[in-house]
Amino acid sequence: MRLALGYNSPVSKDIFDKAADTVKHVVDDARDATHEAQHRSVADVEKSKRETFGDELTPSEKAGSVLNEAKNRTQAEIDAAKRHLRDKT
Repeated sequence: MRLALGYNSPVSKDIFDKAADTVKHVVDDARDATHEAQHRSVADVEKSKRETFGDELTPSEKAGSVLNEAKNRTQAEIDAAKRHLRDKT
């Protein structure tokens, strides 16, 4: 039965490996896209918080908010870059 299904054939192994690689690629892309969206959302919330409560925030709170926004935007760009790099390979 195993020979009939081609489990010992190098050609069928290549097909299974390619299918597994495709599934892994799709899963990794979905994960990175989700993480990117989450980071961009957090960054947008930080910016909105400063715009809404700007006068009420202390200078250290404003600085922390700016840094948190920058951190999340950077993380989003890293996740996007990982997807783009994976697409090129």
